[in-house]
Amino acid sequence: MSADQDSTTARIAASITAAIVERRLMPGTKLAEQKLADIYHCSRTLVRQALNQLSRDRLVTLHPARGAFVAEPSVEEARQVFETRQMLESAMLAQLVERITPAQIKALRAHLKQEREAVARTDVPGRTRLLADFHVLLARQLGNEVLAEMLADLLSRSSLIALMYQSSHSAAESQAEHEAIVDALEARDKKAVQKLMDTHLGHVEANLRLNPRVKDLKEALSSL
Repeated sequence: MSADQDSTTARIAASITAAIVERRLMPGTKLAEQKLADIYHCSRTLVRQALNQLSRDRLVTLHPARGAFVAEPSVEEARQVFETRQMLESAMLAQLVERITPAQIKALRAHLKQEREAVARTDVPGRTRLLADFHVLLARQLGNEVLAEMLADLLSRSSLIALMYQSSHSAAESQAEHEAIVDALEARDKKAVQKLMDTHLGHVEANLRLNPRVKDLKEALSSL
C-alpha cells in the first residue's frame, strides 16, 4: 500500500473515531462501505481497511454478509473498560504527581479553560472531546505515548458505553472534577489526586444504567 493510501485509511479511521467520541455516531449505526467511500472520495478497499482497523480497536463490529456497524458494548465489557481505566489512571497519577512541572500545570489549566468554555456554551461535541482529551493529556505529560494511545482507545470505548447506557453524569460535573484533580496535582498531594480520579471514574460508571430493571412479563405488557 502506498503512503497516500495509508494516509487515507488513517484519516477515515480517525474521522469515524472522532464521530464516536463526540457522540455523533450512535451504537449500532450501519457503516455502509459504498456510502463511506462516497463521503471520503476514495475506494471501498480503503474504507474496508479503515473499518478493519476500527474493528481491531473494538469500535466497529463486522458481521459476515451484513457489513460493519458501530459497536454495541456489553454490560460486562463496560465494567471491564472502567476497571481498566481506574487501574491505569491511578498508577499514572501516582507517577505524574511526583514529577509534574509548573509548565505542565499551566498547560492543564489552559485545557480546563477550554473545557469550561465548551460546557458554558453547550458545545456537546467540543466538550465531549475535551473532557476525554484531558485524560490523554495527563498520560502525555508523563512522556508515555504508549499509555496515551491505550487511554485514547479506552476513552473511545467509554464514549460508546456512555451512549449505550445513557450516562447521567453531566459534563459540568466531570469538568469540576477535572479542576479538583489539577488542584491536587499542583499541590503534589498523591493520596488526594488518586482518590479524586477514582471518585471521578466511579461517578461516571455509577451513573451508567448498567443494571436495567427487568420487568415482569405481565407488567411489561400491561399497557398493551
